[in-house]
Amino acid sequence: MSPTPDHVRQYIADNLPCEHLEVYGDGAHFEALIVSSVFEGKRTLARHQVVYQALGERMRAEIHALSMRTLTPAEYETAKHNG
Repeated sequence: MSPTPDHVRQYIADNLPCEHLEVYGDGAHFEALIVSSVFEGKRTLARHQVVYQALGERMRAEIHALSMRTLTPAEYETAKHNG
């Protein structure tokens, strides 16, 4: 059974404290907007590694493609107000 966006959202939320989390996808390819204070002071690659760690084996076994936008809460607030 392929994971749904709700499954992926839950997998991330269970292992990474998120202030905001959106996941969209079709069972094979997913897109995520992840807002977490854990990302403070980290570059994009390090942020993505945090998410991959949160997903663990699921990233290799169930989720074939995940594109993600990882923001700190402050970056998210700025992005929301700047459209």
